[in-house]
Amino acid sequence: MNSYPFTTLIEFIIAKQADIMEAKGEFSRILYSLGVAAKMINKKVNKAGLVDILGAAGSTNIQGEDQKKLDVFADEQLIGSFKASGEVCGVATEENDEIVVFDHEMSKDAKYIICMDPLDGSSNIDVNVSIGTIFSIYRRITPRGSKPELKDFLQKGSRQVAAGYIIYGSSTMLVYTTGNGVIGFTLDPSLGEFCLSHPAIKTPPGELYSINEGNYLAFPEGVKRFLKYCQEKKEDENRPYTSRYIGSLVADFHRNLLKGGIFLYPQTLSNPNGKLRLLYECNPIAFIAEQAGGKASSGKTRVLDILPESLHQRVPFYTGSANLIDKLEEFL
Repeated sequence: MNSYPFTTLIEFIIAKQADIMEAKGEFSRILYSLGVAAKMINKKVNKAGLVDILGAAGSTNIQGEDQKKLDVFADEQLIGSFKASGEVCGVATEENDEIVVFDHEMSKDAKYIICMDPLDGSSNIDVNVSIGTIFSIYRRITPRGSKPELKDFLQKGSRQVAAGYIIYGSSTMLVYTTGNGVIGFTLDPSLGEFCLSHPAIKTPPGELYSINEGNYLAFPEGVKRFLKYCQEKKEDENRPYTSRYIGSLVADFHRNLLKGGIFLYPQTLSNPNGKLRLLYECNPIAFIAEQAGGKASSGKTRVLDILPESLHQRVPFYTGSANLIDKLEEFL
C-alpha cells in the first residue's frame, strides 16, 4: 500500500521538536491543541450559512466591538484546547478584558503563555470572506508553579518563541514560525490533517498595496505621499502598483506574504494610536513577516522592539515586502 505523500503537522513537529522552543514534546502538544481547535472552528465556518452561527452574539468585547457568535465560539474552543494541553498557564485574547489564568493541576507548572485573536476579520463572516486565527507564544517571566501575571504578557515581540495564524478560506491553512523561517500546512479535509504544503515561505519584492483608502483624508501626510507614489505611472519601475484590500488582516497579509506587497493600517483622526492590537495582531504577524524576509514597522520603529504598556494596546502597523516598507519609511 502506498503511503500518503505528504508530511502531517504532528509528524513534522515531532521530527523537528529537538530544534523547536528547546522543548521535548511541549510545542507539539501546543500545536496539536491549536490544530484540534482550528478544525472545529473550520467546520463552523464552513457551514456558517446553514446553522445559527451568523450574526452578533448580543455583547461587546473590551474594544467596544460587537462580538459575533463565531467570535465567541472560536475564543471558547481555543481557550479550552490550550487549557487541556497542560503546556499553557494562561492566555490573553481579544475577546476578554483581562488575562485568562489556568490554575488547574495540569497547567500550574506550564512555562508558556499565549496571546491570540481567536477570529480576525469577523466582520466578514456574514459575507463569506476569508477570516483567520492569530496566535503568539511566549515563555512566562514569573516562576513556574505560580499564577501567571500581566507582566508575563507585556513582553516585546522580539521575545516570541513562536507565532502564526490559521486562515479559513478556499482552503484552511496554518502558517507559523519558531524563529527559523516560515512554514505552511494546508488542511486536507479527507484526512482531517494539516499537511506540509509550504516548507519555506519567503516574501518576494512587492508591487501590491493593501489599505482602506476610504480613510484617505484622515491618513498622515507621509502615508498619503506613499500612496501617490504607488499610484504614479512610471513604467520603468512597474508603477502604478496594484491595490488589493480585503479588510481582514490575516487574508490581506497572507496574500502579500506569498505574492509580495505591503499592508498598511495607519493612525487616523478617529484612531490616533492606530486600530490594530500590538500583542495579538501586530507582534505575531511582524514575527512571521521578518522570518519570511519582510519587515514590520509602526512608522516610527520596528514593531518587535515595542515594549507593550497594556493588554489591548493599539499601534499603527505597516508590514510586508522589505522594498515597500523601506520606501514607505522614506515618506514617513
